[in-house]
Amino acid sequence: MTLNIAFLGLGAMGYPMAGHLANNGFAMTVYNRTKSVSEKWLTEYAGQRAITPAATVKNADIVITCVGNDKDVRSIYCGDDKQSYGIFSTIKANAIIIDHTTTSADLACELAQIAEQHQASFLDAPVSGGQIGAEKGCLTIMVGGDADVYQQAHPIMQNYAQAISLIGAVGYGQRCKMVNQLCITGILQGLSEALTFAKAAGIDAKTVINTLQHGAAGSWQMVNRTETMMDDQFDFGFAIDWMRKDLAICFDEAERLQIELPLAKEVDEQYKKLQMNGHSRSDTSALIKQFDKH
Repeated sequence: MTLNIAFLGLGAMGYPMAGHLANNGFAMTVYNRTKSVSEKWLTEYAGQRAITPAATVKNADIVITCVGNDKDVRSIYCGDDKQSYGIFSTIKANAIIIDHTTTSADLACELAQIAEQHQASFLDAPVSGGQIGAEKGCLTIMVGGDADVYQQAHPIMQNYAQAISLIGAVGYGQRCKMVNQLCITGILQGLSEALTFAKAAGIDAKTVINTLQHGAAGSWQMVNRTETMMDDQFDFGFAIDWMRKDLAICFDEAERLQIELPLAKEVDEQYKKLQMNGHSRSDTSALIKQFDKH
């Protein structure tokens, strides 16, 4: 039996993720707030589009969402003044919902409770790997939810991911993503300082990569961003605006846990300054620009 999949949110990540599912023979219905995007998607992939979230999911066995923030997620699931019917108004009993948006853990738990009221199952499943990872089908996915539901959803997510892990109950996928973002924040700050030092010392970026990437200092950011950072290129997907949104979620969670995140807060302040200087849409590696001499 061919599974009917509803995919809502065809942004930089969702567009290729939905494409992988279509290419692997699933019956796809897609939705995007900007209708021209879903129309374009249908010129490249097989499927159909719907004009409301409710219409998108009414026949779906699997519902996948990948949108912007908590407000967007709540709107698409519960409806608002602009779209009168959300996902929960038509969701089928026994449907599995997979949310790939990075949100708060609280929202994930809230949506899981509502899904249960509709006899559906919910997984919070934020992703890492960026637009390139989505296009290549090699994302990392951190999942929170019931183990049996996870096992059912795993083969679906394998179509666009290379590493998928069940972290714990609902909400723990999002908490793992918070850990991921905090790691990236620290790595980028260290890399920014190190490359500023290397540039001042006259060391070539390629030499840095070739020498250090296989040692203790090596990281994805070093391999993929060293040259672009030193060439002042910052148009590679995940924007400062989105990182600050994610860090705000981390800070809220840290307050609940009664722990401090001094480095992340310091970096967030630098990102705030970069936003004020016109770098809101620059990717997160633009952090190195904090050291520009004016």
